[in-house]
Parts: sequence; C-alpha cells; structure tokens
Amino acid sequence: MTPTLVPHHPARDWAEIQERMLVPLYEAVYDRLGVGTGCRLLGLGCGSGLALLMAAARGARVAGVERDRTRAELAAERLPEGVTLTEEPPEDLRCDVVTAFHAPDGLLPELLGLTRVAQSGTSFVLADWGPPEQCATEPVLRIAARLADRRPAPRPHLASVAAAAGLRPTGSGRVACPFGYADEGSAVRGLLSTGAFDEAVRATDPSQVEKEVEEALAPYVRPDGTVWMPNVFQYLVARAG
Repeated sequence: MTPTLVPHHPARDWAEIQERMLVPLYEAVYDRLGVGTGCRLLGLGCGSGLALLMAAARGARVAGVERDRTRAELAAERLPEGVTLTEEPPEDLRCDVVTAFHAPDGLLPELLGLTRVAQSGTSFVLADWGPPEQCATEPVLRIAARLADRRPAPRPHLASVAAAAGLRPTGSGRVACPFGYADEGSAVRGLLSTGAFDEAVRATDPSQVEKEVEEALAPYVRPDGTVWMPNVFQYLVARAG
C-alpha cells in the first residue's frame, strides 16, 4: 500500500477534520449539565474552540485556555468577538462549568490550580477514551507506542484524576463518538492531528508512521472509500468544594 504523502498542518487538520468527531460528547455533557443562557463555562485545553462555539451557541458565556498557540489562533478565528482565550488558567475562577475534554491527566496541574480558586459547587467535566474493546481506534493508537519504542501508556482513570485534583465525582456517562472520514488520506491526517503520534514522528521517519497508520485503517475502509471507526468516549462530572 502506498502511504498518503500529503502536507500536514496538525492544528488545522484537528480543526477541519478531527475535532468534529467529538460533537456527540460535547452535546451529551452540555445536555446533562444544562449548559445554556447565563451559564459561565471555561474550556481547559479548548483546542481550536469547537466545544466552546457549541456552548456559546446555547447562550453560555465562554472562555478558553489553550497552550498550543496555533490552535488558540484558530479558536479565536471561529469564536464570537470578546471571548477570552489564554495560555494559562485564570487566577480567579468565577464560572459554573469547567471542561477538560481532551487528555485531562495531562492537565492535572491546571486542574489543581483551578480547584483551589473555584467556588464551591463549580462543576468540572473530565473526558477520555472509553474501554479499549469499544474503541475501533485502539489498535491504531498502539502503533504510536510501538514506533516510539515504548509500552502503551495506561489509560488514566478519570475518578483518580478527579481525586488528585481535589474534586468530588457526582456522575458519569459514555457516549458513542464514531470517527468518520471521507477517505483514507483524511483519516490519516485527522488521527495524526490528535497528538498521539507526535512522539513516534519524532522518533522515526514520518512517512513510516503515516504508512503504518494507513495500513491499520484497512479494516475500516468501506466500499465507497470512506472510513468508519466506531468509538466510545467516557466522561466524569465532579464538583469542587
């Protein structure tokens, strides 16, 4: 199989291809917490801002924290004028909901800082992949660890992350988030944009990473050339105070 050698722009690929795959997760969380008019919401690790845009469309007052400047710039382009985007969490937190939809274990220092200044009752949402057996993308993600010559990292236990941040769990849920792509090239670009393969790309030939990801996608390519990968994501709702 010939690898799909196309220019990659990870932040833009995330914004244009991959981020929308998590819309069902965002919707489920917002429905559960009643995010709407008057709700003050902070997106921690908000990426290119789609989740914030959806909350704003519901009437929420949103703000975001994003370390990656390129993703933050893309978020600024799509969000309403006046939305605050920063690289570091605010020192004075006055909001109703804080979301950490992406790799919350990697955001633990920021979560710790926020829980110290959060008002009692502030809701925090942590989310991550669901059980491996319910995620078609799991075998593809294992490629990243192998090419980086390391063992696959264990999945963070959301309740443990919440406890480490001083939060009290109040509920949880699972949401089907299938990954659907127009073709194999789009699938490769979308998956590489997640950041899961960054270490592998640094450790080996990027074209080799791309080739192996494309080969792993073969079972999920449909007769019309589209790619469909059923996945489940899980989330935990916890409160400060």
